Amino acid sequence: MRPIVVYDTNILISGMVWGGTPYDCIKLAMTDRIEGVICAEIIDEFTEKLTTKFEYPQFRISRIVTRLLGCLRTVKITNKLEEVTKDPDDDKIIECAVVGGATHIVTGDKRHLLPLQHYQGIRIITAIDFLRQFQ
Repeated sequence: MRPIVVYDTNILISGMVWGGTPYDCIKLAMTDRIEGVICAEIIDEFTEKLTTKFEYPQFRISRIVTRLLGCLRTVKITNKLEEVTKDPDDDKIIECAVVGGATHIVTGDKRHLLPLQHYQGIRIITAIDFLRQFQ
């Protein structure tokens, strides 16, 4: 069984803007070595950050999102999973993983997600650790 992965927004941004290890993790989904999962809420946060923090033009954001949607399975979440972490924005990451049947969440969030280590059997790990395990 191949891993099913949800990438936190920080991994998506790092990977698609700067490359490196986060991109190598995403590339595993692009090459069908793992199954990636995403939801509209993660896409919205990703788009919003590229627009406001990085001032990316809309046409460039659309190209990146289209590329991601081509390799990640989209699931619908209800936004009913709350207070799993101290940051409510992280609840959508965990709910996406639960709904998508994920085995892993790949994140760089040292304050809220990584300290959990697991949630309902879903491993929460860094990009480096994930890459070591599945490259």
